[in-house]
Amino acid sequence: MKLSWRPKKLLLKETFSISYGNYDFRDALLISISYTDKIGFGECVAINYYGINLDEFILKLKEIQTKIEAKEIVHPKEFYQFLTSLNLHSFLCSALDCAYWDLYGKLENKSFSQLNYLSSNNLPESSYTISIALVDEQIQKIQNSDWQKFKVKCNGLHQNYTFKLLETGKQIALDSNTSFSDDDCNFLQNNELTRNFLYIEQPRPVGEFQVLNKNLNAVWMADEDCQNSSYLEKLQPHYSAINIKLMKCGGITPALELIREAKKFGYKIMIGCMTESSVGISAGIAVASLCDFADLDGANLISNDFARGSFVEKGKLILSENAGLGISLL
Repeated sequence: MKLSWRPKKLLLKETFSISYGNYDFRDALLISISYTDKIGFGECVAINYYGINLDEFILKLKEIQTKIEAKEIVHPKEFYQFLTSLNLHSFLCSALDCAYWDLYGKLENKSFSQLNYLSSNNLPESSYTISIALVDEQIQKIQNSDWQKFKVKCNGLHQNYTFKLLETGKQIALDSNTSFSDDDCNFLQNNELTRNFLYIEQPRPVGEFQVLNKNLNAVWMADEDCQNSSYLEKLQPHYSAINIKLMKCGGITPALELIREAKKFGYKIMIGCMTESSVGISAGIAVASLCDFADLDGANLISNDFARGSFVEKGKLILSENAGLGISLL
């Protein structure tokens, strides 16, 4: 096998505002693993609040390159076990794991769905992310959109205005990115109107979820609070849903395991994303049939996508039927 990589800059169509800050671009790293004439692609993105340093990733790739290139072609689950021995950050591990799934499927001339006996029907509809703004501005964006599901970013809870979002007639979720107080959470989970939100994501800072009661009116969804399956049991009294992001958990292979374990605990599952190109989004769509919700608008938010594969059109997930993850570069 041959391993290569190159930095990319993902340009956002408009400034993206969340409680952690404002962003006009994201730096990304495109990973390629090739064998004979087939090439698999994976991607990871620099997210500052996860402490990602792509220069450190490149140094790590140089360190492990000979080990990866000496590896024989094996099943992706066996390749992932090899990756776990390399002491990789989950974001970098995800890029390598996804690239290998893409390569393996292309070598076998089978799609990811065929390799894993997954249905390509009944895929969940993706939400579209609405940045932090005045509620009236957020409502205007929702009303002007062809999409039906929206994840609205919040910076703290505006109790007098938040429920106005429900008047749009669209399906609305909230994402506080840890910005809600205990009082905010109690207000929401004790208000019957809250039942009309699809879910409310990561309301409190990581580890501060004790106020959340999943048996009241809010569908609380864990994002940063749930990194892998070891978190599921302790979160169970508080959260009824989890957001699985491939980069967060380390790739497609651990995501499949996390989905299986989460279902045993009765969690609703969302496949989510960062700001990503169609490389990362194709990997997310590949597992979407196993999930209840999807938030896979990452490539729709950028103006310079450099790949094609599976995609999202007005919220509908369009799964590539091509081999592997169906990824090719433009």
